[in-house]
Amino acid sequence: MSTQELTGVVPYPDEAAERYREAGVWGGRTIPQELRAMARQRPGALAMATPSSTLTYAELDRQTDRIALGLRGLGLLPGNRVILQFTNTPWAVLAWYGLLKAGLVPVASLAQHRHHEIAEIARQTEPAAHLIQADFPGHDLLELAREIAAGQPSLRVLLTLNADPAPEGAVALESLLTAGPHDDAEAAALVDEIQEGIDPDSVAAMQLSGGTTSVPKVIPRLHAEYWFNAKAYAEAIELGPDGAVAHLLPVVHNAGIVCGVHAAHSTGACFALSPHDAAGMKALARQVPLTHMMIPPPIAKLILDDPELREALGTLTSAIWVLGRLNDPVIASFETDTCRIVQMFGMGEGLCLVTPRGAPAEVRHRAVGSRICELDEIRVYEPGTEHEVALEEPGELCCRGPYTIRGYYRSPERNADAFTADGFYRTGDIVVEFEHDGVRYFVLEDRLKDVINRGGEKVNAAEVEGLLIRHPAIERAALVAMPDERLGERACAFLTIADGQAPPTITDLQEYLHGLGVAKFKAPERIEVRDELPHTNIDKVNKVVLRKEIAGLLAAEHR
Repeated sequence: MSTQELTGVVPYPDEAAERYREAGVWGGRTIPQELRAMARQRPGALAMATPSSTLTYAELDRQTDRIALGLRGLGLLPGNRVILQFTNTPWAVLAWYGLLKAGLVPVASLAQHRHHEIAEIARQTEPAAHLIQADFPGHDLLELAREIAAGQPSLRVLLTLNADPAPEGAVALESLLTAGPHDDAEAAALVDEIQEGIDPDSVAAMQLSGGTTSVPKVIPRLHAEYWFNAKAYAEAIELGPDGAVAHLLPVVHNAGIVCGVHAAHSTGACFALSPHDAAGMKALARQVPLTHMMIPPPIAKLILDDPELREALGTLTSAIWVLGRLNDPVIASFETDTCRIVQMFGMGEGLCLVTPRGAPAEVRHRAVGSRICELDEIRVYEPGTEHEVALEEPGELCCRGPYTIRGYYRSPERNADAFTADGFYRTGDIVVEFEHDGVRYFVLEDRLKDVINRGGEKVNAAEVEGLLIRHPAIERAALVAMPDERLGERACAFLTIADGQAPPTITDLQEYLHGLGVAKFKAPERIEVRDELPHTNIDKVNKVVLRKEIAGLLAAEHR
């Protein structure tokens, strides 16, 4: 029986769970047990590479055992939540598996999150510990962690990375490698004992939704389904044991875990981790020949602007395009005799789509993907209904399957809107489904969600608008996406100004949101002041008109 607390988690229906087990897509092991099995199968193979270090599977397994026992020695118990705030440090993967081996549940927030976000995440998840990167340059995570702990009674342990020595009242995660009297065999046996008490259908980790409300929604991912998600993705991108999958986006995002860490380790490949900079990427390529790499617009620009970096990535066999429309310069640079561009579309709630490497170029360059598992059920509905549209007609992408959640954590009201009566998740994305050689593919057309995708970070428009209208000079606010070559999208704030007030500047708004403890990436990067905002016939701000307006302004400015 599981030691994990499942209260507030919407379970898969018994019939669906039985079908997934019978089909073999859900295994009977926890994620740490899966890692242990691969380490015994490939002990000397590279499991991880960073610009400055490498670890074999045996070394990764042994070191994360030590960390797990150190965490247990701090009084942390299986099922306890731990908020994570760190970047792509070499310790990221060790921390992830160490937490899981201790039976703890990582809550995958971002280092860029500040008090506004972390306080709400802590309220929902009731964490026992907070793990921060002490040398994060964006803001003082140590001060933030202490502020959160003062207002969250469940928090009792503060853990740090990259602190020498650990600050007063904190424990350096690195110190746990040498904590305790156990030898390697004894440490492994103790971790195995912890894992035997954990059900594969219990909560392994919690991701955060970039959804449509001002309150972040918590996504509970379960051991068996989460590992299968990664394994199916690895198979879809043809990642084998001789491969090395590079990841430069934040590693504790769902994409970093599923498409990077777990994808590599489910197949015996190397996970290659680097910060988002050219020097780190070049150093990483010197450590291990990189074969697969997720490439969003910001990373594509970095590579295209640096011929030496592009040459260093000459070992790539699959360039996995995400977070924007594929453009001609990217195709010209990455589509070669030895490398193919494939597209991927995914979400923390589960569903992954991938265009197969063997599909014709015209399909791979048009579609964001096809299903990666035959048990993925996908329907395209007329928005707001449960009526399917015809093939090649636009509609809302809705899905359920063996790795798509059946509900957000402790969120029955949101679940009533986000899921159909028969358990299909309403993604809020508008797609067109088409068929080629008997395979169904999906083209991403638009979104219903009022979300701005800034280089992979989701900015919820309603959340920021609610903060902006608290500013004394602002009467009404509408946040919309404006196209951006480097990040895909940035936020533009259309404002009407209160009588007698001067319009705020961009700097004013950024400082105002900073003072509210809001993550920097959520601040608008352009302001457009209007006497009034356009409305629809139901008296809502017409953001279709505003998005067209800002796109037109940008186009005119760049002529």
